[in-house]
Amino acid sequence: MNIESLTVSESAIYGVHKFTIVISCTEEQVEKVVKQVEKLVEVLKCFYHKEDEIVHQEIALYKVKTEALTLTNKFESIIRQHNARILELTPTYTVIEKTGHKDETTRLFEELDEFGVLQFTRSGRIAITKSDVEHLTAYLEEIDQLREN
Repeated sequence: MNIESLTVSESAIYGVHKFTIVISCTEEQVEKVVKQVEKLVEVLKCFYHKEDEIVHQEIALYKVKTEALTLTNKFESIIRQHNARILELTPTYTVIEKTGHKDETTRLFEELDEFGVLQFTRSGRIAITKSDVEHLTAYLEEIDQLREN
């Protein structure tokens, strides 16, 4: 089992943060991870979702030598083709941003690499479920009802 990414962010519930953990393993192993995570201090609840149950994105940043870019018109075409954008342009380097899935950000890296990528970083996955129900909210409401009874 490998952890591919770990991302933490605020949730729609004040004071509650979400951890998005992406792992490649069997469903049985996922269930074991869920049980282990729930044992951690201050974890309210752990839910797991399959790829087809979520909408997700990542963000990648690329730093490329500016002088290499000015030698060719191909760079502008690559940026447009990948729906990327330039965040910062200096005489020595250019920073490019791309949001998408891992395969998309990797493809852009491979194309930019011919210009000399100085730095590259990719965020972990951020995701929301396709479900009409916010599972954590439903869980917290269930806990509140149990306390009232």
